[in-house]
Amino acid sequence: MQIETPPSEKPYEKPEGERRGLVIVNTGDGKGKSTAAFGLALRAHGRGKAVKIYQFMKVPSARFGEHRMFEQLGIPIEGLGDGFSWKTQDLDHSAQLARDGWERARAAILSGAHFLVVLDEITYPLIYGWLPLEGVLETLRARPKQVHVVLTGRRCPPEIVELADTVTEMRMVKHAFKAGIPAQRGIED
Repeated sequence: MQIETPPSEKPYEKPEGERRGLVIVNTGDGKGKSTAAFGLALRAHGRGKAVKIYQFMKVPSARFGEHRMFEQLGIPIEGLGDGFSWKTQDLDHSAQLARDGWERARAAILSGAHFLVVLDEITYPLIYGWLPLEGVLETLRARPKQVHVVLTGRRCPPEIVELADTVTEMRMVKHAFKAGIPAQRGIED
């Protein structure tokens, strides 16, 4: 490790542009995409802003750690799917759930009622061909000026990356799962 001297001057100029809703993408093969989106949801909620979270791959009855906490805090989180593709028995049904869920998420975005809408794991229905990409792009472009949208998932389509204001790619350097350590409640749920 190399020791650095802390900066003595601000390393950037304050932007002069107008504040507006952002499209934020968390993608890549590393861990932390949803976790980062949930952190933004907590930050916005802490400022008294309306937040809505849609999870495209989780079942509506999911009770992971984030569901329990968001329920306690009063942040609405909605599972729209029936689990990951290797768990489902009917991919046509999974695709229909994604389309139905998208209509709910789309309506929430376009309503302008929420400061932040999280579309967790939306890249999977997109890359599986369950959702038409153009409809998602149109909604992101047409959203009310003040609405922020966060999209998460691996292999985010380049068209969304191009449209987004902020894109972070999570890169796996090392993962406990590859060392034979199973997922642990409270860390990966």
